[in-house]
Amino acid sequence: MLGQRIVTAIVLLALLLPALFAANPLPFQMLTLAMIGAAGWEWARLNGFVGKAVAMGCGLALGLACWLATGLVTQSQALAPLWWLALGGWVIGGAAALRMGPVGWPRLPSYLRLLLGLLLLWLAWLAMARGRAIGVNFLLSIMCIVWTADIAAYFGGRAFGRRKLAPTISPGKSWEGVYSGALGVFALAFAWMAMERHWPDASPSVFAVLHQRWGLLGLLVCLPGLTALSVVGDLFESLVKRAAGAKDSSQLLPGHGGVLDRVDALLPVLPVAMALTQW
Repeated sequence: MLGQRIVTAIVLLALLLPALFAANPLPFQMLTLAMIGAAGWEWARLNGFVGKAVAMGCGLALGLACWLATGLVTQSQALAPLWWLALGGWVIGGAAALRMGPVGWPRLPSYLRLLLGLLLLWLAWLAMARGRAIGVNFLLSIMCIVWTADIAAYFGGRAFGRRKLAPTISPGKSWEGVYSGALGVFALAFAWMAMERHWPDASPSVFAVLHQRWGLLGLLVCLPGLTALSVVGDLFESLVKRAAGAKDSSQLLPGHGGVLDRVDALLPVLPVAMALTQW
C-alpha cells in the first residue's frame, strides 16, 4: 500500500510540476481539466448516479463547462462575484451540510446534490486556472496552505488529539489537529514571505497579496479562516462518502483513492482565496 502511494505520488508530481511551470498555460489547463472531469465522474457515482453512461456524461459535461469558461480566466472583475458567491456558499452551506451529517445528506434530491457538487468543482477549477494566470508562486502558495494544514493537523492530532472534531463524519479528526494545522499555516506564511524578499522577479504569493490588501491583522484573520475552510472541504467529502457507504471516492489513484480524495480541501480554499485577494 505504501509503495503504491509513493509511486502514484511520484507519477502525479512528474505530470503536474512540468505543466505548472510551463510558460504556456495550456498543458496545466488540459491536465487539470482531465482531473476535474474525473472528479465529476466520482461525484456523480457517490450521489447515486452509478450508471456508467450517466456518471461519465457528468464528468465530460463538467470538463466541457470548464473548458468553455477559459475565456473568463483573464477577466478578474467579471469573476469577482463568483468568488464571493463561493465564499458565502461554503461558509453557510458547508455549515448546514455538516450539521445535517451523513444521515441528512441523502435526503436532499439527488439532482440537487449532483448539480451542487459539479458547481463547486467548476468554481474550484476556474479559481485554479485564474490563480495560474496570476502566477505560479501565487497558485502554489494557495495549494501549500491545504497541504501544510493537512500535514500539521495529522501530526498534531496524533500527538495531542483528545477532543473529537466530527465523530459521526470523520472520527480521526480532532480539534487539537485543527489548531496544529492553523499553526503550521502561520509558520508557512511568514517563512514564505521572508523567502519572497529574495525572489524579486517572482509573482507575489497569496500571503503577500493578503498582507498588502488587508494588513498584518487581516492576514492573521484570513489564514485561520482558510485553514478552517480546508477542514470543511475535507469533512464535506467525508460526509458524502460516508452517506454513500464508500471508503474512497474511487480507485483511480492507486494507494490514494480517487481525485476527490486528493482535492477535497482545495475546493473551498481556491475560490475563497481568490475572493480575499481580489477584494
